[in-house]
Amino acid sequence: MSRSGQSHILAIGGGSFVPTERHGFLKASPLLRYALDLTGQDRPRLGLLSTATGDDSDWLLKMYGAFAGWDVEVSHLTVFPMPNVADPRAWILEQDVIYVSGGSVANLMALWRLHGLDEAFAEAWRAGVVLSGQSAGALCWHVGGNTDSFGPELRVWADGMGLLPYSCGVHYDSDPQRRPLLQRSVAEGELPAGYAADEGVGLHYVGTEFIQAVSTRPDGYAYRVEHDGDGGVKEFRIEPRLLTS
Repeated sequence: MSRSGQSHILAIGGGSFVPTERHGFLKASPLLRYALDLTGQDRPRLGLLSTATGDDSDWLLKMYGAFAGWDVEVSHLTVFPMPNVADPRAWILEQDVIYVSGGSVANLMALWRLHGLDEAFAEAWRAGVVLSGQSAGALCWHVGGNTDSFGPELRVWADGMGLLPYSCGVHYDSDPQRRPLLQRSVAEGELPAGYAADEGVGLHYVGTEFIQAVSTRPDGYAYRVEHDGDGGVKEFRIEPRLLTS
């Protein structure tokens, strides 16, 4: 468990991995170093999931490669064509930090529920395993947000795990559909008030409390989105802590 005895979630708007000079290769961004540091472990056990991409093997391989040279013990969990470990719940509870990739959050949640992984992740979170992820891997811990799981036109989605009782906005400065749809869905009560993150920005929660935003970009921000009490919405910009390494 985290071995600080606290429950952490780092929900990343985008930019968990960045390209390298070698074509097709990625490196993990400082956002993932931040997530690993939350474990308090010298050599943390990092569990990777790419359920939202259909357990794409190329993407899993790229994620493994992104941590080359890091003092971290990496493993992964897949559900296609069957779970790759004998006891997925035990595997989840053995990790120090979980990272969930982007993709289809609607498909991800359907499969997690089918295999009981949602309950295992909730148990792990309460036990102090750090939960993290980008896009779909950020939305899933919240009540919901908006998604392209059903097509290129975004839809409101409110079927998340709800460990965090908020809405979540991802890719907030890179996808022009995201911001107005999140604002409208909060204003109309389809989603609760919540938080949003630009590319390169992570939202850090301890328990269910938002603690701070962290960013790899000096011009990346987080936002609080809430009802204005008059049928509209208010958005407040949050200055993140800049991560430099």
